[in-house]
Amino acid sequence: MLTNEEVLEVREILQNAVNPLFYFDNDQDGLCSYLLLRRFTGKGNGVPVKTSPLDMSYYRRVHEFNPDVVFILDQPTVSKEFFLELEKEGVLVVWIDHHETNLEEIPPFVKYYNSLYNKNKVNIPVTSLCYQITNRKEDLWLGVIGCISDKNLPSYYSEFLEKYPDLSINSTEPFEIYYNSTIGRIARMIGTGLKDRTTNVIKMMKFLVSAKTPYEILEENRENRTVHERFEAIDFKLKKLIEKAKESVDDTNVLFFKYSGETSMSADIANKLSYLYPDKYLIVAFIKGARVNLSIRGKKVRDIASEAIKEFPLATSGGHEDAVGAQLNLEELEKFVDNFRGLIN
Repeated sequence: MLTNEEVLEVREILQNAVNPLFYFDNDQDGLCSYLLLRRFTGKGNGVPVKTSPLDMSYYRRVHEFNPDVVFILDQPTVSKEFFLELEKEGVLVVWIDHHETNLEEIPPFVKYYNSLYNKNKVNIPVTSLCYQITNRKEDLWLGVIGCISDKNLPSYYSEFLEKYPDLSINSTEPFEIYYNSTIGRIARMIGTGLKDRTTNVIKMMKFLVSAKTPYEILEENRENRTVHERFEAIDFKLKKLIEKAKESVDDTNVLFFKYSGETSMSADIANKLSYLYPDKYLIVAFIKGARVNLSIRGKKVRDIASEAIKEFPLATSGGHEDAVGAQLNLEELEKFVDNFRGLIN
């Protein structure tokens, strides 16, 4: 968790901000982090970030919105050029994260908050840190959604269980809640909504900023119809891909599955497979042209993936200890999988 001093500091910045701009990672943890801060301050604009690092391709939003404070949420890396331009324009930067990073590379003018580097050294989703900052009980459901989507059971889940017994299940396993409860269904709906066209994503964000309860999302209406339609379409495709991935299960400890299509669902597939096969290492590859996006899951998999990919100069990888994302060229995929299997065995 954040220290009391950090909570008060960020809260004061939020309260004093005139026109904040929020960059957040394009998943439920990032989105819910933004929603918690946006609903608290009642002002500002949000920008989902689909690439890493957060780089100059997103800087036009600074010129468009002219913010006095930029919040960066759940983003593991930010380019030096991006920070340099913000510093030139005298914009205050608040970066809240839960990934490991090199603290020496963070510019002095950036206010950086990460519970990994506090005394307790706990890695919890940014959603939980933002909920600690805002402390709005009416947003409890958003605090839960962001955490269970990131395979984390927040300390306040028991409070949610008591307040919304019809939406929750009594479990200590985050993915059990994510896949088998109504609040989990809402979380998955929001996740698929982020994979829609930009206009529909913006529409969903506006709807979620104003939604007073999670029941407003469950009840289909003209304001959230595109979210429901998108979820049904993506969930249907996801289930078919999961069933196909199951055909790759063998007696080894690595499950490798590759697919292609219009929409990347690698993280969703990898998460569901890790829930179904918790003792296996998972490599899910989405092939798009000559490049491959990988979602990798397994115990302490970050170091394994980093070692398996290091011979490919244009490849990248990063993430959490047990959940990693990577990119490489299609021609390198089979060799990477061989390297990975060799390190496991």
